[in-house]
Amino acid sequence: MTIPSRILTRLLVKPADLSSQFEGFEVIGTFNPAAIEYDGGVALLIRVVEQPLQKKSGFIALPYWDHLQGAISIDWQPLSNVEMVDRRIVRLKSNGCIRLTFISYLLPAFSQDGLTITRFGEERMLPATKYETFGVEDPRLAKLNDRYFFTYVAVSPFGISTALASTTNFESFERHGIIFCPENKDVILFPEKIGDEFVAFHRPNPNGRLSPPEMWLARSPDLIHWGSHERLMGSEAHWANVKVGGGTPPLHTSAGWLSLYHGHIKPIPESSGQHDIGEYAAAAMLQAIEDPARILGMSPQPVMRAEADFERYGYLPNIVFPTAMLSRGEFVDVYYGAADTSTGVARYRLSDLLDATAPYPPLKLA
Repeated sequence: MTIPSRILTRLLVKPADLSSQFEGFEVIGTFNPAAIEYDGGVALLIRVVEQPLQKKSGFIALPYWDHLQGAISIDWQPLSNVEMVDRRIVRLKSNGCIRLTFISYLLPAFSQDGLTITRFGEERMLPATKYETFGVEDPRLAKLNDRYFFTYVAVSPFGISTALASTTNFESFERHGIIFCPENKDVILFPEKIGDEFVAFHRPNPNGRLSPPEMWLARSPDLIHWGSHERLMGSEAHWANVKVGGGTPPLHTSAGWLSLYHGHIKPIPESSGQHDIGEYAAAAMLQAIEDPARILGMSPQPVMRAEADFERYGYLPNIVFPTAMLSRGEFVDVYYGAADTSTGVARYRLSDLLDATAPYPPLKLA
C-alpha cells in the first residue's frame, strides 16, 4: 500500500492563541475539533483544555464543574491518596475510580478559507449538567434538518457518555441530553438519512474484556432514540493493538461513504518516554452508500500518522486524531487533534485516499 502524501499541513490553533476562561487556570490544549461548511467558510468547535496554575506541596489539583453553583472548582487530593496513571489521569486509591487533571469545554472558531482562523466565537459551550462534571470533549458535527447537530463526550463521576446538542449560528447551543449511556464515545452522525433513519458510529467500551473496543453502528428515527445496534469492525484493524474508533463523519463520494477512523498503538516499552501513551494514527474505510454496515474497503495500514513537529511533540506525543473531513473538489481537508495539544488541518487528494482502501475480508472466529 502506498501511503497517501499530504498536499499541505497547517497548524491551525495552538493553546497560546487563547486566554483562559477560568481564573487561575491556563490553556494547555486546543484540539479534536468538529468542523463543517458554514456561511461560505468553515465553522469549528474546538475542544479547549484548561488546567489549574496553583500548586500545593503534597497535593494534586483535580478540577471539576460544580453544576449546582454553575462554576469551576478544585478538589485538592493528597498525593498519598492517588496513583498517577499518566499526566492526564489519576486513580483514587479509595475506590479505584479515575479523575482528570484538567477540564474541557467547546469553543467555536471560524475560517473563511478553511486553512486560517478568521475569528473565535464569543460564546463557549461550558459544562452545565451533572453528567458533565469533568468536562465536555471531542465534538463531531453534521447538518441535519436545517440545524447543525453535534455529538460530544460528557465526562462525570457517572462515567463517559455521549450527548447531543445543536445550533443554528454557533452563538447559542441547545442540549438534547444523553443519547448513548456510559461507557460509550466516538459517536459520529452520518450527514444524511439512509432510508428513513439516521445512522451513527459508536464505540462501546467493554468492561467484560471479551473483546477489544470496536466500532458499532446504530440507527434512529429522531436522533434521540437509538437502536438496531450492530458491530461494524474492530479486530480487522490489526495495526491498532489497543483500541479502534470513529474519527471523521463519513463523506459521501461516488465510491461510497469515506471516513478516517482512529487506532491506538501500544508503545514499545523500551522506547517509550515518561508521557508516551502510544501512537494514535488513522486509516481509511469505505462503506456502501445504501448499506453502511457493508464495508467495501479498508486501508490495511494507517494513511495518516504523526509527521510534523506539532504532531510528534506536545502534551502527549505522536498523536493525530482526525475529527472532520470536508470536500474540496478533487481534494479533502482533514481537521484533527495533534499531540493532544493543537488543532491541525491536512489536505489530501481524494483519489489517493480512495485508492488506499482495498477489499478486506471479515474477521473469522475459530
